[in-house]
Amino acid sequence: MQIDKKIIKKLIEALEDLKKSLKNNEISIVNDQAKDDIEVSKSAIKSPIVGTAYLAPQPGAKPFVSVGKKIKKGETIIIVEAMKTMNHVPTTLDGVVKKVCVEDGQPVEFGQTIIVLE
Repeated sequence: MQIDKKIIKKLIEALEDLKKSLKNNEISIVNDQAKDDIEVSKSAIKSPIVGTAYLAPQPGAKPFVSVGKKIKKGETIIIVEAMKTMNHVPTTLDGVVKKVCVEDGQPVEFGQTIIVLE
């Protein structure tokens, strides 16, 4: 694979022109999601494993948690199925459910926020 020196030179020139044009301008990016993430991290319950999330003990049953429900530490909030094993995920905090961040049957990753508490 050969690298065309003309293309690299044009890219460097374009970056230098961009740098000069932005020199006196302050760039400010407002990211409301980042603020939400900081706020969420204080009261978020995260998935301890990778798998499929289930919000109820069986299909058609009442969900473990819903928005507005008070929960206590140690209470099961969700089931994560991994390798045909149903793992009950207990809450690590007391609080009121502010948001359920996953849907029934949705895949979840390790460390993904599943429930947000107030």
